[in-house]
Amino acid sequence: MTQIQRAAEAIAAADALFISAGAGMGVDSGLPDFRGDKGFWRAYPAFQKLGLNFVDMANPTWFSRDPELAWGFYGHRLHLYRDTTPHAGFALLRKWGRAKPGGHFVFTSNVDGQFQAAGFAEDRVVECHGSIHHLQCTGPCDFHIWSAGSEALNFDPTTFRAEAPMPRCPGCGALARPNILMFGDAGFVGERSDAQEERLRSWLTGLAGANAAPKLAIIECGAGTAVPTVRWQSERLARAFDAPLIRINPREAHGPGATISVDLGAADALAKIDAILGA
Repeated sequence: MTQIQRAAEAIAAADALFISAGAGMGVDSGLPDFRGDKGFWRAYPAFQKLGLNFVDMANPTWFSRDPELAWGFYGHRLHLYRDTTPHAGFALLRKWGRAKPGGHFVFTSNVDGQFQAAGFAEDRVVECHGSIHHLQCTGPCDFHIWSAGSEALNFDPTTFRAEAPMPRCPGCGALARPNILMFGDAGFVGERSDAQEERLRSWLTGLAGANAAPKLAIIECGAGTAVPTVRWQSERLARAFDAPLIRINPREAHGPGATISVDLGAADALAKIDAILGA
């Protein structure tokens, strides 16, 4: 039996789905995954000239040191993610999840909002690193978190430096920043992510406490080992619920125990699984 067939059987037998995703999930939609410095510099060549990589730029200190550079980087990403259509694999996951009596939940380290753009309900998604579609004060002051809405950023496409005006906090007027958990980020406002995590805990508690405990299947897409938050969460739930873990990743599909390792990109793998489920 192939890994694709094993994955399809595990999904078909499940009463509920836990869907997890890392940066690789968006690659088939045309989004960069910033894998290694060269991957980052292909997307942002101006930063190679400055000797800066993704880890360097994903740091909140830039909003005080050089706000034009910080908002040039994040402003470009905000517009890129707004303009990107989720690939067909998102719709397949949503279709499978909606058909399950126990429902589904998404856990992602991606800040791009692709799951919501693909029609997943806001209250069924955990964005553990926050969302570029929401803003917070750089202070932060007490205004907390608000939607980026139609906030538009102008920036030089050659230097990736933003032009005025840049987003401001409606509470105190200070510079705003994305509500994204960055490296060394003591100023991240976690209220929104905390509320998402609480909804996930409630869902999992309901599954575990059901009279006839529903069978859970875990589908993980594009989560690598560099920042293994998503992989850890998938593996933890696989152990807690004795659930099959379907790990879809073209380079790092390995996993513990009886992991169903599918070494393909997300869109390709999900389409192949769906072909079997629909047969």
